[in-house]
Amino acid sequence: MKMAAPLPDPSRAEQLSALRAAVVHARLTRGPALPFGVDAIDDRLVDHGLSGAALHEIAGRSAELSDDAAAALFAAGIAARFAAAPGLTVLWALTKFDLYAPGIEQVGLGPRKLLYAQGRNDSDVLALAEDGLRDGSLACVIAEVKVADQTATRRLQLAAADGSTPILLYRRHKSRDRSPLDQPSSAMTRWLVGSVASTPLPHAGIGRACWSIELVRQRGGNPFSLDVEACDDQGRLALPAAIADRATASGGAASHAA
Repeated sequence: MKMAAPLPDPSRAEQLSALRAAVVHARLTRGPALPFGVDAIDDRLVDHGLSGAALHEIAGRSAELSDDAAAALFAAGIAARFAAAPGLTVLWALTKFDLYAPGIEQVGLGPRKLLYAQGRNDSDVLALAEDGLRDGSLACVIAEVKVADQTATRRLQLAAADGSTPILLYRRHKSRDRSPLDQPSSAMTRWLVGSVASTPLPHAGIGRACWSIELVRQRGGNPFSLDVEACDDQGRLALPAAIADRATASGGAASHAA
């Protein structure tokens, strides 16, 4: 005797429909995505860039000064591109003013674009960042902390969505033996940044700084890692020549095969 196929469960269909609607709504409320302008990065990001209404976390690959500086400049370059239009301002909240202003300016974030806020501790910095996000008039917020639990990151994510303003949470190393990104977070993306050797020049001199960037986590997408050339004076990354040549060759071969 042939058995009839089971009827679909209406309640399950309704749940799937509601879930799809929630995903669409979440994407619409994230705000415009800011692309890196590097296909090898943008093509791997769910939004083909960084959401302009979300929390993004950044940390140095290690506690070494070179990696710490690379992470700070990576964040500054992103903020500079969010604030590229005239009249836009970035809020940088921190507990200790140890930024090297000329270095920040070299990646496109000059003094006219920056507003600093100094707190006594991480809790103060997180509160300052949340206020800045909810104000809605800033191009971007950067907050430097060593400690931010999941509740704090959830508050920042909600404030970013409410104010349609991106926040870059720069997680400083609390311990040399533990990554700041080990703890759970509500961030949309989480990045580790470190210094790597520059591309050799055909003549005497120092080449453009290079970084290793690793997307540890992104909502709805896969992690990846890539070596890039550091931000230029517009906050833009680039692929080292060898990687760019391989990407071009690969694309040409694919077109030829097609």
